[in-house]
Amino acid sequence: MKRALQLGAGNIGRGFLGQLYYESGYAATFVDVLDDVVQALNKRGEYPLRIVDEEPQTLCIRNVSALHAGDVDAVARAIGEADLAATAVGVNVLPKVAPTIARGIEKRFANPSARPLNFIVCENLIGAGPFLREKVREHLEPRFHAVLDEEVGFVEASIGRMVPIMTEKERAEDPLLICVEAYCELPVDKEAFKGPIPELNNLLPKANFGAYVERKLFVHNLSHATAAYLGYLRGHEYIWQAMEDGRVLAGMKAATAESCESLARKWGMDKADLEAHAADLARRYRNKALGDQVRRIAADPIRKLGPKDRLIGAGLMCLEQGIVPEHIAFAAAAAIRYDHPADGAAGRLQSTRARGGVEAVLQEICGLNPGSELARLILEAGARLRQEGWIEQDK
Repeated sequence: MKRALQLGAGNIGRGFLGQLYYESGYAATFVDVLDDVVQALNKRGEYPLRIVDEEPQTLCIRNVSALHAGDVDAVARAIGEADLAATAVGVNVLPKVAPTIARGIEKRFANPSARPLNFIVCENLIGAGPFLREKVREHLEPRFHAVLDEEVGFVEASIGRMVPIMTEKERAEDPLLICVEAYCELPVDKEAFKGPIPELNNLLPKANFGAYVERKLFVHNLSHATAAYLGYLRGHEYIWQAMEDGRVLAGMKAATAESCESLARKWGMDKADLEAHAADLARRYRNKALGDQVRRIAADPIRKLGPKDRLIGAGLMCLEQGIVPEHIAFAAAAAIRYDHPADGAAGRLQSTRARGGVEAVLQEICGLNPGSELARLILEAGARLRQEGWIEQDK
């Protein structure tokens, strides 16, 4: 049986990739730092995956085992024996797993006839593949540097499956249970593979992968964030509630349309396909069974208002393509007002706004010159938020 090594046994590791491995005939070994998860996977050799939809179903993902991330030698041996590997550990953890990956590469390619190995890098970072490659190189013996470049693929992926936060009731039901939506496609960078592309269900190798990275960020992430920030101003707790609010829905659709038009112009992508993707996302956001909270999607507004992220990045792309991002600016203006008291980043954002006004946020967080075109549009959108009753006059 083919073997897959999965670094990270969380929402994406078990909730997405584990299903693909099982359905494709792989035995999967998960690597994680949580003792209870590692022990339970080894004891049971399977775990439940619940697809939450109008007609929910629970799958049993079998042929699984686990290793503790601290057992570097065992993980390195597993890398040496794997037919396919992947990471889903979080961007901040990538540098921490790089030494173990380096150890595994040295073990594997001590055999000159070893087959190439590909790591599918499932992280929320543009350029995650090259980033991880260079982190691994830092810990690799120099004699393996050429092997790293020629025989090891670090394949960037675009993760679109939504995995909501589990409720306490669901966690109590089974510590290994993961709830996910039905969507299960995995676009990846076709050009980054070394050797044959592995056979994996729902793997979608794309030659023009930069376009798909931006599609994820400027269609999926943009529309989701727009629904959350506008929904928050309207007092909604869940994304599905925001989607039933005609004003939020109209704002989200208009912002997404601007981004779709810009992506079509920039990358030559089919506009009808982009619009169909946006419509499917809107349908998925209405899934009540996901229990997707506005607060979860709106969290960390400082990162989401970054110069290259979903709102400001999309707005700048629109301007580069000759499109006025009026509705994206409106979403950004709403994000600037996000002030959930339990969100530390929201508190820092509001402190910046209290100190220097929206202009300070635009300059210090969004990386915009206050006199720029996008800054002007966001300032005008802030005035519209008051005029149209989205926020109080003094907010």
